[in-house]
Parts: sequence; C-alpha cells; structure tokens
Amino acid sequence: MRIALTGGGTGGHIFPILAVAREIKKQAGEKEDVEFLFLGPDSELEKGAMGKEFIPMKKIQCGKLRRYFSPLNFLDVFRIPFGFLQSLWHLLVFMPDAVFAKGGYASIPVAAAAWTYRIPILIHESDVVPGLANQLIARIAKRVAVSFPGSEKFFPERKVFLSGNPIREEMIRGSKEEGQKIFSLHPDKKTILVVGGSQGARVINRAIVALLPKILKKWQVIQVTGKKEYESVVNEAGKLGIKSGREGFKVFPFLSEELPHAFAAADLVISRAGAVTLTEIAANKKPALIIPIKESANNHQEQNAFAFSQAGAAVMLEQENLGENILYERIEKLAENEELRFELSERIKNFYNPEAAKVVAGEISKIAD
Repeated sequence: MRIALTGGGTGGHIFPILAVAREIKKQAGEKEDVEFLFLGPDSELEKGAMGKEFIPMKKIQCGKLRRYFSPLNFLDVFRIPFGFLQSLWHLLVFMPDAVFAKGGYASIPVAAAAWTYRIPILIHESDVVPGLANQLIARIAKRVAVSFPGSEKFFPERKVFLSGNPIREEMIRGSKEEGQKIFSLHPDKKTILVVGGSQGARVINRAIVALLPKILKKWQVIQVTGKKEYESVVNEAGKLGIKSGREGFKVFPFLSEELPHAFAAADLVISRAGAVTLTEIAANKKPALIIPIKESANNHQEQNAFAFSQAGAAVMLEQENLGENILYERIEKLAENEELRFELSERIKNFYNPEAAKVVAGEISKIAD
C-alpha cells in the first residue's frame, strides 16, 4: 500500500500526519508493506519530522491562500499551478493508493493532482471552523474527518465523520518526576508551562516576561518561546535580572522529546488556541488559560478557544485584554484554586479521543483498497 501525505507549514499539520502514518503502519503489521511519500514545503520542521520517521519527501511550490491584501498574493498566483505540475509528476512516479491531506495551502496542489489521477483523498480538519484549503478540497475528497462535534455541518454529510484530533502517542507518556528532573523544578512549587505552538507567540512571550518578577515569587515557569522569539525573551528577562535556568525560570526555543514531561510536570498551561496544542493539553488533562491569536485565518483560534470555554474546559482570555493586571489575576486564580483546576482538567479531557489516529488510519486504508 502506498500513501501520499501532504500538508505542512506548522506543527499543527505535521504532527497529526506523523501520528496517522504510524498507525497505518501498525494496522498493516506484517500483512502488508506500507510506503509513504510526503509532498509539501521543505522547511526545517518538515525535514526534521519526516527524517525521524524515515518518510521520503519531495518539495513542491506552495502558494498561500490569503484572505487579505498582500503583494505576495501576486507571486503565489504563479506558485500554485507550478506546485500542481510538480505534484502531477511526483504522484505519477509514486502512484499512491490514497492521499492523506491535512489541510493548509500545501495540500491544494497535491489534492488537485490526485483528483486528476482519480486517486482517493481523505482530508482531516483540526479546527472547529475549517480553513479555506479544506473547504475547497472537500469537494473532491472521498472522506472528510473532523475533530470537533458540530464541525460536520461544514462538509457534505455523506463524506464527513467525527474522528477527533490525532496526536503522537508519546505526548501522553510524560512523567511528572522525570519532568521535575529535566527542568530542575522544585516539587513544592506550582509549575506554569507557557507554550505558543510550533511558531511561538510574541504577544504571550512578552506578557509573561513582563510579569516574571511577580510570577517567580510564587511559582516556577517553563516557557517555550518558538525559535524566532527565544533570544528576545532571554534578553528581556535578563534586563529584569532573571536568567534562564535559575530562580525557577526555564526557557527553551522548542521542546520535542521533553515536551510530554513538561506537560506532566505542569500544574497550569498557558497557550495559544491551535487545535493540536489544545488536544495535547486535553490528552494530559491539564487546566489551561488559552489566548487565541486574533488574526488567525478564518478566526479559527478564537473559534477553538470559544468551544473549550463554552464547555467549561478552559479559561479563555482575549488578546486585547492581555494587560499585566488581568493576566496576573487569571494566572493567580488558576494557580491557587485547586478545585477550579480539578474541574477544568476533568472537562478538558472530553476533547481528546485516544482513538483518533486509529480511526483516521482505518478510513485511509479503506479508501486505498
């Protein structure tokens, strides 16, 4: 069985692809050989992730679909058809039995080429409200998987099914004790984990740094900044006399193998509202303060955050309200109220389906037959 994989640009696309690819291999076992080919951008994230899984990849030109004016729109108009031609060639050589498209602008030329060859396509939507790419691809896809109840209404009824959001198995295998060792945490102090997703989050990073002198008097912090923000956070904290690795403050540009242990050790998570990050928080049953990106495409982060907030599964704080006093007040309320944290952790776990990767992999295998 041959499966082409596509998507990319953020960890929110790549990590679910890996989770599903692993499950397809597991289900096939020794009964059937499985080959994969990833088509998409070849950024450091994609190359690193696919390399670890030994999945071959081919770079294609990907034109981003923006719903706002940008001079780059004129360039991307030409990149999309070029990416389509590249996809036609790579699919002709590989000729997969099915295509798994995770969404995002990278998926469009691959899906269009697959449709040309009449190769069946399954797409997966992580967010409450689907992005433009998946709305377009759904018209030619054979099956559509969604992560949240209620998202089915955006797609043809005969195609859509509820799967949940696939995450890597290792994300729920963290150990609190191991986390305390890795990050040199004090066992008697509450730990706050700050994550901005694979791209980081400048607004959250700066807001947390400004509050560090107050926060570190009571609690300890693990802050994952994103690679672009790391130096800035270290420098700004340094101006306040706070060095990473000391005084209960640990800052990293990115966490991979250590991230599950960071989740396990955390008493509270402060995060953006990307669907995969929220699912990882839910899988670890962690109380969360979520701050959606205001300018996210199709307002998908606000919609995700609203769904969690409405269910009483997380506390939502809008970005425009991210003043020092309000943010500190929310952190203090969550960190000091054990009953509230318990209630949030019990509700948020309902947003995680441990069978998600298995369900999606099974449907891909079906359409590949």
